[in-house]
Amino acid sequence: MDYRERYKEWVSGSYFDKDTRAELESISDNEKEIKERFYKDLEFGTAGLRGIIGAGTNRMNIYTVRKATQGLANYILKNDKAAQGVAIAYDSRHMSPEFAREAACCLAANGIRAYVFESLRPTPELSYAVRKLGCIAGINITASHNPPEYNGYKVYWEDGAQITPPHDKGIMDEVNALEDYTTLKSMSVEDAKIAGLYEVIGAEVDDAYIAELKKQVLHQDAIDAVGKELKIVYTPLHGTGNIPARRILKELGFENVYVVKEQELPDGDFPTVSYPNPEAEEAFDLGLKMAKELDADIVLATDPDADRLGVRVKDKDGVYHTLTGNMSGCLLADYEIGQRKALKGLPEDGYLIKTIVTSNMADAIADYYHVGLIECLTGFKYIGQQILGFETTGKGQYLFGFEESYGCLIGTYARDKDAIVATMALCEAAAYYRTKGMTLWDAMIDMYERYGYYKDDIQSITLKGIEGLAKIQEILDTLRKNPPSEIAGYKVLKVRDYQAGTIRDMESGETVPTGLPVSNVLYYDLPDGAWLCVRPSGTEPKVKFYYGVKGTSLPDADEKSESLGKEVLEMINKMM
Repeated sequence: MDYRERYKEWVSGSYFDKDTRAELESISDNEKEIKERFYKDLEFGTAGLRGIIGAGTNRMNIYTVRKATQGLANYILKNDKAAQGVAIAYDSRHMSPEFAREAACCLAANGIRAYVFESLRPTPELSYAVRKLGCIAGINITASHNPPEYNGYKVYWEDGAQITPPHDKGIMDEVNALEDYTTLKSMSVEDAKIAGLYEVIGAEVDDAYIAELKKQVLHQDAIDAVGKELKIVYTPLHGTGNIPARRILKELGFENVYVVKEQELPDGDFPTVSYPNPEAEEAFDLGLKMAKELDADIVLATDPDADRLGVRVKDKDGVYHTLTGNMSGCLLADYEIGQRKALKGLPEDGYLIKTIVTSNMADAIADYYHVGLIECLTGFKYIGQQILGFETTGKGQYLFGFEESYGCLIGTYARDKDAIVATMALCEAAAYYRTKGMTLWDAMIDMYERYGYYKDDIQSITLKGIEGLAKIQEILDTLRKNPPSEIAGYKVLKVRDYQAGTIRDMESGETVPTGLPVSNVLYYDLPDGAWLCVRPSGTEPKVKFYYGVKGTSLPDADEKSESLGKEVLEMINKMM
């Protein structure tokens, strides 16, 4: 069935509601729009769905959500796990409550109980709830930091992590096998509740989640000593973090927490930013303005589903510095591992876990504390997979895990990155360093002096639509077929092709396996601690170029990073 036939089926079929049909009728003269909406099914990837909200097979709507849920339900039933149920959470985006409700109703129609949060909740609390409630799976309706027109559907398995092999492929196969939307099951909320298959959850899970966060505190003594002095500005960026972040800080003893009023309440339009990403400078415009008025010590911003945290810290001269995800992740890794060593000692089989595009400073931290380092593919689910491996084998203990995209996890109560625990830990670290006469920026500079001046950055090229996807693949194919021998004056030492599963030494020609799952990623090891990695985004129409250098000082690292980034973009532009 081609895209035109699919369009006709949706625009005239009685199965689809009148609002859907009316929306599609309004584009009857726009052939390009019809093709974009129907040339394919919205892809159910290794974590679920993400796309633009609207009618059509290539859009996020109740029917594509129902199809994804039916596939998940079929997989659960084939594995005879229906009795465990599925936890469902959602964020502040447009249609999030409706999509969560639709997923629950589809599960109920398949005889699977859904535990649905009463209102919006952070992603990490959903991860926690899956394990707390003993569920077989979890569904989170969120598009994280994407623009307002997007929404998404993430699937978690019973370990609390986003789905990984073999479950990801098993669920994808079930979803892809569904071709006729009219065969998908659903029922009303009222009937699902009567059948005991729709249960609303809330405060009891919130309280248990907050209790788990408190267990991660290492220096309550420092909070008690100086927590009342610290001034903290916080923004949830119109998302889910507002209530839990403020609650944990208040209960621990941080009294001077100021919330950016313009960004406090949930709003799917995200009216104060072009898109709600704590990596973006604009996300901090209002927070920094308030911080300067209050002379605040720290400015924190969580993304809409509160799994990622952006940070600004003030030095002793009153200047605010940006901490990238690599910087804040390394700062917390050093604090958590260092203070655990000082207070309790470190296990012989302890591990720091990072992704392949995360700063090499993490390697230096692991080496300094004599702990193991595990490197995995991009995506926090792979860090969660390592934690599960420790538990099932009884070998290895999780100390800390993070990725460059502003996400980390302290403890193992959840299996996804958690901006709420990161907010708590950064404020705790600020209190601890304050008792030593230091700011967080002082602590960062101390780390540079100890480990080296690592500088990591990222460049992205956005290529939307059908043509964009083809161009992204063309770029990867070109680099794969013709690997560069030199990048920005750096000789390429090794080429890691994670799709082929090989690491090739460019001088000797020797090839060894990567040891990681197949992924459409290329990585170049360069001299002097430098590196470059190219990968398509898994959530946005972008191809991303990650790179890192090691300098002798901050200015030297900045100069090297800027030069490498410029040369990389020039290299890619020649392929466009």
